[in-house]
Amino acid sequence: MSDLRILPLGGLGEVGMNCLALEQDGEVLLIDAGVTFDARGFGLDVVHPDFTCLERFEGRIKGLVLTHGHEDHVGAVPYLLERFDIPVLGPPYALELLRSRRREHEILDDLHAEELVPGRRKRVGSFDIEPIRVAHSIADALAFAIRTRAGTVVHTGDFRFDGTVAPAEQLDVERFRALGKEGVALLMSDSTNVEVESDAVGEGEVAERLESLISKLKGGVVLGMFASNTVRLRRVGRIAKATGRRIVPLGRSLVNHLQVARRLGYLPWPEELLWPADRIGELRRDEWLALATGTQAEEYSALQRLAKNEHHQMRLAPGDTVLFSSRVIPGHEIAVTQMIGGLLRQGIEVVTAHDDPLVHASGHATAPDQRRMIQETMPGAFLPLHGTRLHLEKHARLARAEGIGSVVVAEDGDWVRFNEDGLRLDGHEDIGRTWRAHGRVVAESLLEDRRLLAAEGLVVAVLHVPVGGPGVAELVMVSRGVFGSAAMERDASNAARDEVRQALATAAKDGRKKLDPETREAVQRAVRRAVQKIVGYRPTVHLEVVADN
Repeated sequence: MSDLRILPLGGLGEVGMNCLALEQDGEVLLIDAGVTFDARGFGLDVVHPDFTCLERFEGRIKGLVLTHGHEDHVGAVPYLLERFDIPVLGPPYALELLRSRRREHEILDDLHAEELVPGRRKRVGSFDIEPIRVAHSIADALAFAIRTRAGTVVHTGDFRFDGTVAPAEQLDVERFRALGKEGVALLMSDSTNVEVESDAVGEGEVAERLESLISKLKGGVVLGMFASNTVRLRRVGRIAKATGRRIVPLGRSLVNHLQVARRLGYLPWPEELLWPADRIGELRRDEWLALATGTQAEEYSALQRLAKNEHHQMRLAPGDTVLFSSRVIPGHEIAVTQMIGGLLRQGIEVVTAHDDPLVHASGHATAPDQRRMIQETMPGAFLPLHGTRLHLEKHARLARAEGIGSVVVAEDGDWVRFNEDGLRLDGHEDIGRTWRAHGRVVAESLLEDRRLLAAEGLVVAVLHVPVGGPGVAELVMVSRGVFGSAAMERDASNAARDEVRQALATAAKDGRKKLDPETREAVQRAVRRAVQKIVGYRPTVHLEVVADN
């Protein structure tokens, strides 16, 4: 029996950016390649794993398999393909989402894609992969039973047990149970919702509650939701027909998902059910149901624009209702609260999952579902996936309580070795991550500059130095984010001029020229000192010296 080595490149020790590498006998199989988002306000679009650590396996990476089409699982696929020419295998919905982005990423024009079908095994190098249907908040979600030389490994992907949806959308309990009887050597399972001890709300319950609420409302209704939730979108179509409303999609990502879902036949909506946002004024307010993205208060999202009364196609009015059929992702609480405040100030009624728990259902297993997955598969070893260190530790504790003896908690960059002796940590490497803005890589050094600018502001000091004859050096100072008033800036400029003249006089007395590096540094320190006297701290100062003839 050979050893199986496992390397998480993202998603372990954090939420999002999921990417996992399996290696046996020098061959590598990748599972998912996702992104995360940077909430620090540094102008970044996405963050994804740094794939440099995989270069040692050049030519031996046999393929990438995708569990489903959420951004935190597929968003980094184009960037991975820029580095490695490998096949991408996944469910139809995830692959169609990738194809829909060919305008943004030319590399996807040459996408070598293969569809994975539940129950139909696929050989990828030395790995034998069996896709298994799971329930999640997007169409075609999969788990994998991977036959390796170290035994059968089950990767759950994102999953939940939900008996309220159609049988074709439910997790295939019988297959997991059969695998448990055959023998699962290692279970790797989603930890995202491990802190929730109660049974999860079902999608069928959400549909019933939303229809009950919407049928009683007299004004316009905006349903805030994740664009990718095709299971809920299908039910929203039924609700719209039952309540006599037209569906008005708001938000680019929502429109994209609607196009993909309809193209694949997942949304059998009649054409007349959809109504364009730019013609919403032709409908009475009780005749439309708008679907909007931006439940996490993303800056330019449809919901954020509605909350600021800045949407270019529609305005809300007192008597309208916004239903948040979503959860708040950790880290977005303050922004979402502020967005809701903007809606309330306009006289809009707002309903969230805090007000009514039945308006949203998570796509992730809660603790009872996680226990059940362990009980059905009866694994010999266990590795928790997807979540912060707290999530991973709690899931590990749950697995030990279910009698699993070999349990390891790993984070991004930790090598894990698995064989007949069980799991063990086997070294660590700094795998890093890549930041992007407008598709381009942003150097890590620039992030520190942006952090300093955000924290301290910037003073640009331009020193005009006469070099061809007599004259006095003159300082011009421009600032951003430092002074609270023009008077403060004027006082600082005057103080800086005095400090700089003194620094130049000292340099001349010491025999240093006006443009020497030491003189430049003395001038820069003089500006910092002068500004500190006014604002109480030393901001970032950038000095430009201009030689005037």
